[in-house]
Amino acid sequence: MTTSSSERGVDLGMPEPPAPTYPDDVRTRLERDAREIIARYPDSRSALLPLLHLVQSEEGYVSRTGMRFCADVLGLTTAEVTAVATFYTMYRRKPSGDYHVGVCTNTLCAVMGGDAIFETLQEHLGVGNGETTDDGKVTLEHIECNAACDYAPVVMINWEFFDNQTPESARRLVDDLRAGRTVTPTRGAPLCTFKETARILAGFPDERPGATEAGGSAGPASLAGLRLAKGEAPPARVVHPRGGEPRPEPQDTAVHRPSPAEHLSSHDAPQKTSASDPAHPAEPVGEEGEG
Repeated sequence: MTTSSSERGVDLGMPEPPAPTYPDDVRTRLERDAREIIARYPDSRSALLPLLHLVQSEEGYVSRTGMRFCADVLGLTTAEVTAVATFYTMYRRKPSGDYHVGVCTNTLCAVMGGDAIFETLQEHLGVGNGETTDDGKVTLEHIECNAACDYAPVVMINWEFFDNQTPESARRLVDDLRAGRTVTPTRGAPLCTFKETARILAGFPDERPGATEAGGSAGPASLAGLRLAKGEAPPARVVHPRGGEPRPEPQDTAVHRPSPAEHLSSHDAPQKTSASDPAHPAEPVGEEGEG
């Protein structure tokens, strides 16, 4: 004798109805932008990532309606679009605030104070990870590496850098955002809203006067290695092996001397190998097949 799912206490639920479409005026505007994006690619489905940013710029997150729109204009299934939208964390799946505050909690930032910053902001704002304040201003999220480890700990607001933060400075940042005061990134373009940022990421130019020029390039800390490679930094100091006696400087000018561009450390000092250490000779090479 078999039993039905209801008799077994299993709720299979009702299938989710199709997502609603955008209002006609919104869809017309988005279709115009979508055509411009799709024209950049030889294969239309390659435009999916910027199209997801486009619909995110409309609603502040990637809704079911937005995913249906992307599927329609690219000739994909909603399942294919959903698979991509749920894979990348840069696409929000629920309404977000005007400012996405991301605190890096990856290894270096965490050690330098990122964990303390994130805990402070959670308590100060009264929200958890991925949640938005009641006034709709700030969405807080802990994020992985911002590729700015030389400025740790780093906070990003709508993907603009705020370097070398502390719990106190981060708390002032979010207070200023919620109060409508001007907040200036440590480097990069002036701050704009999350929706405006999403449109820029979709590939449309930032039309604010001076915004593009303000973007600049990498900061001084990021360029230190490049300056060293070009010989622009002071000469490197030779570090001798642990426990080793300092060797006298060679007097013969023909002997190679380290250039300022060379990076010398204890790892660069001569080490014993099987070729140079009689106590650990290399094993003889046998014929193929011999043990």
